[in-house]
Amino acid sequence: MQTSPVPEAFGERFKGLEEQFFRAFSDNVFHHCFGCGPEHPTGLRVRIFRENGGVVSPIIVPHVYEGPPGAAHGGIVAAYLDEVLAASCVAASGRVSVTGELTVRYVRPVPSQTPLLGRARAVDNGRHADAEGSLEVFATGEIVATARGRFVHVRRAAATAG
Repeated sequence: MQTSPVPEAFGERFKGLEEQFFRAFSDNVFHHCFGCGPEHPTGLRVRIFRENGGVVSPIIVPHVYEGPPGAAHGGIVAAYLDEVLAASCVAASGRVSVTGELTVRYVRPVPSQTPLLGRARAVDNGRHADAEGSLEVFATGEIVATARGRFVHVRRAAATAG
């Protein structure tokens, strides 16, 4: 469970929002996930907060994940969006979901070391959930990337196989 404060660059934006923690399994098999796992040594450690039927996420892409100078690598952008969309599926369904399909549109280079806001909403369809989301520059609201995806709900046995 995250206990660190949201980076100061986000000011009061996340104050009063409920942080979404993944508690489905007592041994939390996702603690080492590259995207959301708090115990992954070099992971993204994406944090998610519930808001207005969807989720929001404070994101600052470190320089270490740059592609071109000053901009995040496209694969890292996709990974952040994947996590935010997947979290919206958990918020919508209460079930663990993994990516079945992900489409990312890069609107403009995603700046590194710049506060970004991830947003997503999902609709649960029983066996899967469909989600849409975006990354925007926190200070201006300018959208820099969007994504859509289908996320398949998994059972406990499937989540621990490996």
